[in-house]
Amino acid sequence: MGKVNACLKRSYIIVISLIAIISALLLAATLFSHGYFHEDEEIEKMLAGLHAMYIISIITLVLTIVGVYGACKGKKWALILFVVGMILSSLFMIACEIQGLAVRPEEAEELKRQYLNMLPLNNASEILIDSIKDAQMDLQCCGLDEGYLDWGYNIPESCLCIEESTNPCVAAPRDSSLFAHTTDYQPVMIYKEPCLTYLVEHEMMAINAALGAMLGITLFWILSVVMCVVILCQLSQKEDTPIVVYSPEAKAGNYTHLADAADYT
Repeated sequence: MGKVNACLKRSYIIVISLIAIISALLLAATLFSHGYFHEDEEIEKMLAGLHAMYIISIITLVLTIVGVYGACKGKKWALILFVVGMILSSLFMIACEIQGLAVRPEEAEELKRQYLNMLPLNNASEILIDSIKDAQMDLQCCGLDEGYLDWGYNIPESCLCIEESTNPCVAAPRDSSLFAHTTDYQPVMIYKEPCLTYLVEHEMMAINAALGAMLGITLFWILSVVMCVVILCQLSQKEDTPIVVYSPEAKAGNYTHLADAADYT
């Protein structure tokens, strides 16, 4: 069995230790998400993704433990198991990323349909109205599809333009609730653009960020596989042993007696 380079072995252990930490955090986040959305009406749609994250995080965590054991003890079977498992996991992640990229246009259309189903806003639940109001302040927009007209008479104050607004503003209609408690004839400026486009773009940015994170994790996994394969190659190499040459003279004892010390006294 060959000797593994100490620097390579140390780097490999560091890499798979980081993978183990990421897997543990992913498992914790999955558990938290499962508990948080447990009573949500759309939990059935999320179960498949949650189960996939459970499987990936647990398998990866177990593989990293096997990989560390194989590197520390020089066990080839453990390193081979790590390589095979991580290759299969990486292929699964790559397939998920390709599928995610392919369905992005469909996801955007589905998001639009979900937001449009909230109309009219006056009949929406308080939770949805509060979330839309927060989005209006953050994204500097008003309404969903037709701007402030989606609110009818009850235009919320979250539609009011701020001084440093970067999005266009228009004067609010005089018959809206914004003028109910004022006698001032000065125009009240509100955001002109509806929020639907901004909300969809915001959601798609989150999806793109998730796909980018998945790609980075997959590349990290591939790096660990490459390092493990190099370690396996080094373990498979035979150690160089010095060649022993037989000499008849050594057997015969070819040496000369030294003179006794008494002869020189």
